[in-house]
Amino acid sequence: MSNENPELAGYEPYAGKPLRSRRLMWVMRLIVIVGVVSLVLPGIYTTVSVGASNAERACAFRVAQADPSTAGSEARFEVFGPGGLGYECYLLDPFNGDQHVYSLGLIPVAPRGDTVPASNL
Repeated sequence: MSNENPELAGYEPYAGKPLRSRRLMWVMRLIVIVGVVSLVLPGIYTTVSVGASNAERACAFRVAQADPSTAGSEARFEVFGPGGLGYECYLLDPFNGDQHVYSLGLIPVAPRGDTVPASNL
């Protein structure tokens, strides 16, 4: 025996079962996954809801510019739309069907309040 480390006198190297059981490791992993999801999910939800709101407002603005006498507008998120991945703006016409007006893109920008078009009175 060596006298270099007297504090280790009588120490036997650990060779038994692992310090943490498999069940404890599984529970810790599950807690970490739930924690990460609970942090990321609200951000994704907020981004999607703000994007959809901006798309509706921008679409209503574009449709009002294109045809002030229209019945309405609708913004849809499309993967394979006319403008590619992103929101597409459609003019709702009960007689001719939906007509594509504008591609808003993946992150639509809502128009400012002072740029709303005037009605044709």
